[in-house]
Amino acid sequence: MTDDRILTLHPKGRQGVRIVHSRYTQIKDYILNILTTHGEMGFKELNDFAQKELSATFDGQVPWYIVTVKLDLEARGLIERVPGYGLQRLRMVKGQDKA
Repeated sequence: MTDDRILTLHPKGRQGVRIVHSRYTQIKDYILNILTTHGEMGFKELNDFAQKELSATFDGQVPWYIVTVKLDLEARGLIERVPGYGLQRLRMVKGQDKA
């Protein structure tokens, strides 16, 4: 039996990757919840929180999935990079509900 997979999107139109749908959903929900709760957040801070909170129970490499799903969420218009910061800073796109 194989797990359902999702083809992720990339904000610059590059080729996405196929990942297990349940892992995608877990990371997507995590990113959207933390950005909704904390507002703007640096990518490093997001990644550090995720590794601390998910590594013990997540079936996969948390940092790789955070990057992959973050890019997908940017491409889908759910989150965005905050302009004017040298380092990557993220936030929810205004008017977007969690998808």
